[in-house]
Amino acid sequence: MAGTLYIVATPIGNLDDMPPRVAATFGAADFIAAEDTRVTMKLLNFLGLKKPMVSYYEHALQKGEGILRRIEAGESCALCSDAGMPCVSDPGEVIVRDALARGIKVVPVPAASACVTALAVSGQDTSRWVFEGFLPVNRKQKKERLAELLQEKRTTIFYEAPHKLRTTLDDLTNAFGADRSITLCRELTKLHEDIWKTTLGEAVEHYKANEPRGEYVLVMAGAPETADPEQELTLEQAAQRALELTGQGFGPTAAAKAAAQGTPYSKSEVYKQLLVLQQGQQAEE
Repeated sequence: MAGTLYIVATPIGNLDDMPPRVAATFGAADFIAAEDTRVTMKLLNFLGLKKPMVSYYEHALQKGEGILRRIEAGESCALCSDAGMPCVSDPGEVIVRDALARGIKVVPVPAASACVTALAVSGQDTSRWVFEGFLPVNRKQKKERLAELLQEKRTTIFYEAPHKLRTTLDDLTNAFGADRSITLCRELTKLHEDIWKTTLGEAVEHYKANEPRGEYVLVMAGAPETADPEQELTLEQAAQRALELTGQGFGPTAAAKAAAQGTPYSKSEVYKQLLVLQQGQQAEE
């Protein structure tokens, strides 16, 4: 009989948060598929366990077929990331998808998740939220992703590394305005844990003078409700909004798509009107 793939959450910082079931699953597994075997080795040492390990990052690169073959041959595997719930903004999602497609039993062993932990202490609206994880590194793709979120009314959660935080805060401020509320959760559950609810503009100014340190979860408020929800933009006003976005570096298609959100107009309608405005702008020049 085939074995089982266990998706095992690990503490996001404080090892005292280790649930008994997580430790027991590691102890019972035949082998461990880890995001980074060096990080997981420290965890196993803390638990006093010795287990054979493989990197599931290789499976995501289509080099780890052996992981699923071992499970199909009868071994049980505990898959874990460096911290938190694996397979969320993590290449482990590939092995879960492939395991399910091959009929392998997949069992979750939940514990802490950085995004949900941050949301709970953020002071932002927790009734509806959207998880964006890490924004694209490519500048064009990043602008397009932010454009898609311009009319998003749900609380939005991002992950960010310290060396990219300043750039990301600048990009968020340019896209959503300096007054947008945001909570920066740094080093959750660790010694230097810090939770700061502020605005994008204040966060940008703070990190001009202070070096970002540690891993961040950014919990940003959604777009505010309009004062009069029955008042709708005209097509020309929507196109004017798209024109302003092109001035911020967005491509015409991405700008039209973003400007059309929350309006009765399609992307193509806004795009056509945007071209009219651009032609008029060129004629004036």
